[in-house]
Amino acid sequence: MCVSVCLHQKQLCAQKVILNERVSNIRITGILGAFPPELMLLKSQMTQQKDTLIQQMRFTKGILRGRLIVLAQTGIGKVNAAITTTLMIEHFNPREIIFSGIAGGIDTTLFPGDIVIGMQITYHDYGLINDQGMHYEATQNPITMKNNPRDFICDSLLVSKAISTSKNIKLEPVKRNGLASMPTIKPGHIVTGDVFVASDSTTKRLRLDLGAAATEMEGAAIAQTCWQQHIPFLIIRSLSDNANSTAGNDVQTFYQIAARNAAILVMAIVEAIAK
Repeated sequence: MCVSVCLHQKQLCAQKVILNERVSNIRITGILGAFPPELMLLKSQMTQQKDTLIQQMRFTKGILRGRLIVLAQTGIGKVNAAITTTLMIEHFNPREIIFSGIAGGIDTTLFPGDIVIGMQITYHDYGLINDQGMHYEATQNPITMKNNPRDFICDSLLVSKAISTSKNIKLEPVKRNGLASMPTIKPGHIVTGDVFVASDSTTKRLRLDLGAAATEMEGAAIAQTCWQQHIPFLIIRSLSDNANSTAGNDVQTFYQIAARNAAILVMAIVEAIAK
């Protein structure tokens, strides 16, 4: 009897191991956004949704455009973004992570509603500041004690999919100055800091010093976390303002449509990944 029970227990353990291996081998895409409007459209298009609470944070698994995904809201700022990204990687082992959200525009050819596909992501508030100004430096990997790259390069395959799919998607037109126009989509350098930029002089500095196209508050923290954990990543940002003296008013006008259009592009990317 004892032999029979032990054999049965061993068979159950073996089945659990196989199941865990199958689960770990399922390819899943992680999608992050900082606050609810950035995730609303994405979540509304998901099927077979299942929520999991981890450290009081909600992660939603489901199917989006034929791809298994896990969706989570990071909250605003770098620390919140890093925490959520770490939990997602630890508990769901995503094949890649994509961020969908809004940003302030730095590139003078871009306007509210336009979209930046992140090519590289950089902290604009990490380094040394003295009387000569801001000196941007690289963060350090606590595992290797070596410097990370100052500019985190987004995954080339994901960037390629974003660029190719952006040519065939239908975005919502944006009304500016009484006229409706289709958003421009272009690759660019996105910079991150724990400040909402609403300053003409600061946008000029970020443009001249870093060649920035857009500024936001989460991307580099996600990029650094993914880089150190060897997870491909991509940051998609739709402009809610031009990060200048009118940014406070503009973000109220454009953030909803900017969030939706970023999500539309992300859904097209997810569909391309699923093929």
